[in-house]
Order: sequence, then structure tokens, then C-alpha cells
Amino acid sequence: MSETDPLPIPILAGRASLLVLLCLMSPSLTADDVGHEEALRLREQGLVLPFETVLDAIHDRYPEARLLEVELERDDGILVYEIELLTRERVVRELEIDARDGTWLDDERDD
Repeated sequence: MSETDPLPIPILAGRASLLVLLCLMSPSLTADDVGHEEALRLREQGLVLPFETVLDAIHDRYPEARLLEVELERDDGILVYEIELLTRERVVRELEIDARDGTWLDDERDD
């Protein structure tokens, strides 16, 4: 693995919360993005699943995938984890998972 390769999901599992917070702190937040302070509050209140739980589900569907990007967004009033990953087949996928209950809302190939 070179320095520029994304980390495998299992390596990221222990660092998932920090990774989500770093992505949420990006200065390019849009109106629908949830900021890091709100994300922490929602997690502490039990209103969103721990990201580690979501990572486990992703790893079950896409073993050896590499996480590229994560955002927590509010989409039509629903809190959604938007995730971009690279599969072992080197296909980039964009996932949307309901942050409240882990329901897979969308899973598509990114062209």
C-alpha cells in the first residue's frame, strides 16, 4: 500500500468517529450538511447510529473496500450518512445510509 492509497475499512474502524468529524469540519459545508457540533450532539442523544456500526455493514457488503469520504447530511428531513468508497475491484461507489437506523437508501456506482 502506497502513502496515497486510502486505508482499508478495518483499519479505519477504530478511527471512524474522528474521520467523520474531520469530514464534517470541512470548510465547504453546504446548507444540508450537519456540522461537527450538531453531529456530536445527535450521536450523544442516540439520534444517529455510531459510524462504527455503519462501517461494519459496509464491510459486510464490500469486503476490503477503502473509505474515501464521509458526510452526515440532512436530506428531506432525514439524517443520512453519505459515503464514497473504493471497492476491491477498484470501483468507486456512492452510498446513502439512514443515520438513524442503518437502512440502505442508495448504492450506486460513481462514474
